[in-house]
Amino acid sequence: MNTENQVLGLIKLSTTIKEFLAKDQETYNENDTEFELLLKRSETENPWFTLENQKFALNQWAELLTEESLNNWLSGYSVSEAPKKVGLILAGNIPLVGFHDVISVVLSGHIPLIKLSSKDKLMVPFLLKKWNEFSDNSVQFELVERLENFDAVIATGSNNTARYLEYYFKDHLSIIRKNRTSVAVLKGNETNEELQLLAEDIFRYFGLGCRNVTRILIPEDFVIDRLFENFIGFHDIINHNKYANNYEYNRAVYLLNMDKFWDNNFVMLKEDDKLFSPLSVINFSRYSSLDDVKNFISENEENIQCIVAKSELGLDSVSFGEAQHPALDTYADNVDTMKFLEVV
Repeated sequence: MNTENQVLGLIKLSTTIKEFLAKDQETYNENDTEFELLLKRSETENPWFTLENQKFALNQWAELLTEESLNNWLSGYSVSEAPKKVGLILAGNIPLVGFHDVISVVLSGHIPLIKLSSKDKLMVPFLLKKWNEFSDNSVQFELVERLENFDAVIATGSNNTARYLEYYFKDHLSIIRKNRTSVAVLKGNETNEELQLLAEDIFRYFGLGCRNVTRILIPEDFVIDRLFENFIGFHDIINHNKYANNYEYNRAVYLLNMDKFWDNNFVMLKEDDKLFSPLSVINFSRYSSLDDVKNFISENEENIQCIVAKSELGLDSVSFGEAQHPALDTYADNVDTMKFLEVV
């Protein structure tokens, strides 16, 4: 019965978010004003969380939390009849990045003990409060500063943090997530529209998410200028102070080192074999055969979150523009969180 109420609560939450996003400020009611003020406060506390990106994230969740999507997702899993406490250490690189873990724990029949990221500490509690209200107070959760008395843990952090977490939680059931990034593979016959959609996969959230593309594999005869021509729609990104600081710093380093790079005054392209690239930089490499691509992906599988490419390449990929639209059954690090929670 709790699960039914919780699902209905999420559907109502989805409707509330959609109604808020569809309104103009002139038509706000008291609840809408509270919502908007919270978004503005989040941006003040973490300038990476612009109103645009927060509303984009909210819209993605509103689109996901439908009756059909939720029921299809949950149909493959069982709900625990003996609730356990599951510690959650949430990331804060992009807005609401930890919300999937929260709803997974609740809908699996457990109680999340949530350690919020200092970078994203306002919106998750706000949505949880609303969800609980819409669910006849059937959503149990605890916000904590320190994890204690838990039965399992799901934690996300940097590679360095993950090593500490793996040691600290070695005696507990756990999922410990590390740094990941995403790649794009171009066949060479992409339309301008497809390359413009690729720009969304690169620049949304300023490139801070694990599903943001930081490395592009291109055919040997691909003309680099086509990328810059189709990325121009995001040129305003350079007006964001923190992004601009990264751009200026990395550009200065490359100039001092006399590195070869391509520059269009808001992002740099660098021919580099590295999978990860600094913020404001996109690494690229040229390939001569699809086997080269498959070997690269195989060698870096543990560090790749998502591949963006045409379906005709035969890779396990998403379409251009879809990297930031994961489904409910798209799990970080390809580890099925719900299956994990079944055995807690």
